[in-house]
Amino acid sequence: MKILEVKNLNVAFNGTKVVENLNFEVDEDDNFAIIGPNGSGKTVLFRSLLGTVPYAGEIKWAKDIKIGYVPQKFDMDKSLPLTLEEFLKTKMDIVGSKTSIKEILSLVGLHQPDLKRSLGKLSGGQFQRALIAFALIGNPSVLLFDEPTASIDEASEEQIYETIHRLQDVKKMAVLIISHDLDIVNRYATKVLCLNRRQVCLGIPEDIMKSKNLMELFGASKKYYHHIHGEHN
Repeated sequence: MKILEVKNLNVAFNGTKVVENLNFEVDEDDNFAIIGPNGSGKTVLFRSLLGTVPYAGEIKWAKDIKIGYVPQKFDMDKSLPLTLEEFLKTKMDIVGSKTSIKEILSLVGLHQPDLKRSLGKLSGGQFQRALIAFALIGNPSVLLFDEPTASIDEASEEQIYETIHRLQDVKKMAVLIISHDLDIVNRYATKVLCLNRRQVCLGIPEDIMKSKNLMELFGASKKYYHHIHGEHN
């Protein structure tokens, strides 16, 4: 079943076009990866899908779709004493979630003792899992991930992607993910959307990864665009 349809999407800031005449669809079981060089409009596309920036064109979500969002960067004062449990319960109280914290922790690979730790004391990988847990509250039917491993070490990177893949299997939800790691995209994605300001390509990973368009989109060797820690869109 189709859960998202985007038609003739255009986004511009101060007269500069960032996304132009973009068209694509996402199905309910898709792992939909979005790749492209910095400044190509990937994060702006997500903000359009979330309705936080003005756009022209059509973004049509299926009826009753619930969206969970994990941002690339979460600014937080690490000296704050807010615990993981308090962080999660804040949203649970707002949305009236009946899902147990224990169940959410098990889905993302966190443990009961982690609940009493302050967010500032969590490792990079643990904090990213906490953000995923936060996004899962309310039982979303689709998750949007903006560079989910941008600020964590390589040892944790693979675990985060495996967590995302497991979530999709267990919860039967669609995933839209912005990533620079083409190896991960090739392994997990069902569809790939390549963006830059000159052209767009859309297809299955096998075709995209061997396409001449990929070199033209990135303007460099594919290997260069494997995940670079700390890089931002």
